[in-house]
Amino acid sequence: MKKGVLCFLLLLFIQMGFAQSNLLWQGYFSYNEIKDVSESTTAVFVASENALFSKNITTSQIKTTNTIDGLSGQTISASYHSATFNKTIVGYENGLIIVINEADGSMLNVVDIINKQLPSNIKKINHFTEFEGIIYVSCDFGIVQFNLATMQFGDTYFIGTNGAEIIVNQTALFNGFIYAATNSGIKRATIFNENLIDYSQWETIAPGNWSSVEIFGADLFAVNAVGYIHKYNESTSSFTGYLALNQPSSDMRATVNYLIVTTLNSVYIYNSQMGLVRQITTNQITESNPSFTCATIIGDTIFIGTKEDGLITTSLSSVGTFENTTPIGPSRNNIFALQTTSNSLWTVYGDYTVDYNPYDLDSYGVSKFSATGWLNIPYEKVFGAKSMTRITVNPSNENDVYASSFFSGLLKIENDEPTFLYNQTNSGLESLTFAGPNYIDVRINGAAFDKSGNFWVTNSRIKNGLKVLKSDGQWQSYAMDNILDSAIDNNFGTIAIDKNGTKWLSTSSDGVIGFNESGNKFKKITTGPDTGNLPIADVRTVAVDTRDQLWIGTTKGLRVLSNVGSFQSDNQLTTNPIIILEDNLAQELLYEQFITDIAVDGANNKWIGTADSGVFLVSPNGQETKYHFTINNSPLPSNDINDIDINSTTGEVFIATAKGLVSFKGVSTAANDDLSNAYVYPNPVRPEYQGTVKIAGLLDKANIKITDIEGNLVYETTSEGGTIEWDTTAFGKHKVASGVYMIFISAQDGVETKVKKVMIIR
Repeated sequence: MKKGVLCFLLLLFIQMGFAQSNLLWQGYFSYNEIKDVSESTTAVFVASENALFSKNITTSQIKTTNTIDGLSGQTISASYHSATFNKTIVGYENGLIIVINEADGSMLNVVDIINKQLPSNIKKINHFTEFEGIIYVSCDFGIVQFNLATMQFGDTYFIGTNGAEIIVNQTALFNGFIYAATNSGIKRATIFNENLIDYSQWETIAPGNWSSVEIFGADLFAVNAVGYIHKYNESTSSFTGYLALNQPSSDMRATVNYLIVTTLNSVYIYNSQMGLVRQITTNQITESNPSFTCATIIGDTIFIGTKEDGLITTSLSSVGTFENTTPIGPSRNNIFALQTTSNSLWTVYGDYTVDYNPYDLDSYGVSKFSATGWLNIPYEKVFGAKSMTRITVNPSNENDVYASSFFSGLLKIENDEPTFLYNQTNSGLESLTFAGPNYIDVRINGAAFDKSGNFWVTNSRIKNGLKVLKSDGQWQSYAMDNILDSAIDNNFGTIAIDKNGTKWLSTSSDGVIGFNESGNKFKKITTGPDTGNLPIADVRTVAVDTRDQLWIGTTKGLRVLSNVGSFQSDNQLTTNPIIILEDNLAQELLYEQFITDIAVDGANNKWIGTADSGVFLVSPNGQETKYHFTINNSPLPSNDINDIDINSTTGEVFIATAKGLVSFKGVSTAANDDLSNAYVYPNPVRPEYQGTVKIAGLLDKANIKITDIEGNLVYETTSEGGTIEWDTTAFGKHKVASGVYMIFISAQDGVETKVKKVMIIR
């Protein structure tokens, strides 16, 4: 008997593959936009838009660091690795500095520059220079000292005229002086002068606008804003023109043996005699068309940062071979829309402004994430489709995917390959016409499949704004000029289809339009107590929940239509706000919030994205806010939420922000057809784990009872959806003791049952 118990306990310890420390958040970042590179003798350290990665030269191991690990989601502007202290320093455009201890991965957020009483637009960090344990931080307002040993700031130098703020792009410590390349000349002062905070101690030795200054061997070099390299003449204390570049320089740095100057189109590598050892141009890299941002050398390997193509490596001694060593991720961080299935995740990057202007005409292609990693379909393969703002997967066929372009029409993707672009010439889609007959602009946005396999799309700023691609391949259009105040001025947001086949369309100026082809009925929900009770007619998103309620997200708050079935019976549909009690005061949930998206999980909770306040998770009736995630309390890289979607099988909630994609390992999955796949995680529950136990793979409205090994009931609940949580307390009073606990699951009708076990170790 004892042997059997021991075997059972061993099985519990190895059951499931869940890492308890990894249950909540995961990052899906792009590392393609390289901001800065630095190096040690064994590794290169790379800063991208808002994440880092490093590559060990010996082992080729790549390590990534992003907001999941503690970084800020703000935009990085400079980075530096101190080999002496084994610390990496990251600087941001808003003045934040994060210091990473590479020995243990710990991070320190340094907010002194953010807190300085200066205009926020001049706090950008441009460069780090290390000298005798002190980092000289070049900023858009001056220079700041930071002590790497004490992790404390020292003096701040305002070195402009009469102590004014000026942009300092880079500093260098040379022969007892600190030199600063600024937008108002090259300035210098004696490094050991104890009164460097006095601007009069700094002299201007070269006028003009300078991008960089760097020591190389026994010499000092500087580059001005137009791309002219100068060499310092110590006898005359002046800089002399030395070499003209074809373009302005974006970066200049020195290693032991080489001076490296980077421009948009070239990397120049000079030896100690300033002989040009190697020039790398963008047209040598035939696999892409990169724009260079920075470069460095370790041994014989050149590492080149690019604006959109990641980190490219090549050999210093051999010409012609280039390799991309960037961690695989989405094409860019600003994912505008996404859709997840049980097996994959699709993303698009096009966008429009708050007033639906698509004219940035982003050209970024489409990306797919699956078990095999990221597949990035480049713009060159999408038949010229620009500003793709929605992605829709056929629920009956995951290999049938459509990307809505808010300028070019509708892109069809089959088996991961773009195959056709529907537009005004080959389909029922139409171009707007108010700009003249020769101007082509086909604005497709919201899209959804109905239960019959028909594909419904919205076509903005035309008379026939609702289109359907039927399952037989035929197109049909529905005129909306009678229901919309001005069809040619209207823009559509998302679309939702309820169980009755009613299509709910969000519009920019007419609230919500409901349509059902049975009887060809249109109905409008708009502002005013007698015409719909919306707070504003600008609706961005709609979602139908599992209780047949329509949740409506506007630019000024939230409304709910209590029953979508009222479309058939009521002449005028009316919505209501959700009133909650906060501090014993009645308040409207999400009052005046700009709501960008609403997603319904398997337990009928609502995940609500906002334009500047992060993500809210509210209970099925909205009365309880379970989570409010922001950049301050979670790994969200931005409070600007573009889109949310949920994997109904795993419960993973994908959140697309303006600064990157993250996911939250949600606890609510769609209900299952039976209990054959019911499971418990984490199992065992170890002492260091502070979260809840999840019981997944459930039927809807299943009854769950948890008892100790002696049969004493400690918890009971009924599921909504496919997953429930247990906080490991006895009816919320106290934590249960160590031991094995029995989980009895039964269907609502009692026909199907399941018994599971979980071990808790305190």
